[in-house]
Amino acid sequence: MSAVSPTVSIGSADRDVKPIALWVIPVADLGGVARHVLDVFRTGMTNYRLVLFCPEGLLAERVRELGGAVITGSFGPDYGFAKSAMSLRGVIKSLKPAIVHSHLAYADFVAAAVLAADRTVKLVSTEHGIAGDDTIYHQNEFKARLRSTVHAARLKRADALIAVAESTKREMQRKWRAPERVKVILNGVDRDLDVARASKSSQRDAGGPRVLSLSRLAPEKRIDQLLLAFPRVLSEEPKATLTIAGTGPEKAALEKMSRELGISNSVSFTGFVPAQQAMMDHDVLVQLSSWENCSYTLLDGVVHGLGIVATPVGGNTEILSSDYLTNADDVERIARLILDQFSGIKQQPTLEPSWPNVADMLTSIEELYEFVS
Repeated sequence: MSAVSPTVSIGSADRDVKPIALWVIPVADLGGVARHVLDVFRTGMTNYRLVLFCPEGLLAERVRELGGAVITGSFGPDYGFAKSAMSLRGVIKSLKPAIVHSHLAYADFVAAAVLAADRTVKLVSTEHGIAGDDTIYHQNEFKARLRSTVHAARLKRADALIAVAESTKREMQRKWRAPERVKVILNGVDRDLDVARASKSSQRDAGGPRVLSLSRLAPEKRIDQLLLAFPRVLSEEPKATLTIAGTGPEKAALEKMSRELGISNSVSFTGFVPAQQAMMDHDVLVQLSSWENCSYTLLDGVVHGLGIVATPVGGNTEILSSDYLTNADDVERIARLILDQFSGIKQQPTLEPSWPNVADMLTSIEELYEFVS
C-alpha cells in the first residue's frame, strides 16, 4: 500500500478536528464514477475530512492534484476479493474513519463484508449504475439473479443508501428489495447558463451542425442508431459533422458502418477527448443509451448550452422533458431533433432551477452522514 498523498497529512491536527469519511472506489481510471469523486474532492466537505482509497492510477493522480488525501493499495477486481478485503481492512484500522462510503458494486460488496461484524464504523453506499434491463450488464438471467441476491444481502449491512436518481431508487427496490429509506441525492452540477450559452452562440459559424457522441463505444450506447440517422441530417445540412468521442469494443464496427453508409467523410472517431472542450466545440449532443442513471454527460451538455437528443430511460427523464427524448430506433426523430435545435426552431433544454449544484449535493451527503452517526 502506498503512502497518502504528500500534499496532505492524514496525521495532522485536522484529523482530530473532523471525523474522516473514507471514500472507497475499486477502479483506477477516469471513467464512470470518477467525475463524481473529482467534483466532491474539488469542492470539499464542511464537517468531514475526505480521504480516497482506490487503486493507483489516473483517479488517484487527479485527486492529489486537487490537494486531496489519497491512499492507494491492492484493491479492486484486478486484485481479487480476499486481497481487496485485507487492504480495506488495513486502511480502516489505520485511519479509524467515522464513515466508509463505497461506490460501484465491487467496493460495495467488499466494504459490506469487511464491516459485517463492525458497527462502530458507519457504512454508506451510493448506487450509480443499476439498469432496468438485466441484459445490459449481465450475460444471462442466472448471473443477474445471483447478483441481485448478493446486492440484497449487502444492503442489509449499509447504514445509509444513496441513489443518484428517483429511477435508480425504484430499480434498487424492484431488483434488490432495497428499503424505503434509500435517499435520492441527484448528481450536482455547477452552471452559469447565460455564460455558457453566450459562449456557445459566439462560436457558431456558417457551417452545419457539429454533432457529438461522448460515451464508451459499446453496444448499449446505441451509437449505430446515431450513424443511421446522420444521412438524414446531411440531406438538409451537407456541412454537418459528427464526432464519435470515446473508446470501446465497437470502434471497428462503427467505423465500418460509417463507410458503408457513405458518411465517413463527415464522421470523426477521435478516441478519448476532454469532455469540457468537446462540448465547447459542438452544437448538439446525442446520447441514445439503453439505460442511464443520472448522466453527467447530459447534465454537462445542458449546462454548456448544447442541443440534446437522448432516450427516455432511467434518470434521463428527470433531467430532460419529453421534447428532447426519442426512442433510439426512431432515426427520423433523432435527425429532426438535431436539426431543429441547431436551427433554433426548438430551443436547447435547460435544467430546472431546483437542480442541485455540487455544494448542494455535498450538503445532502453530509446531512445523511450526520443522521446515521
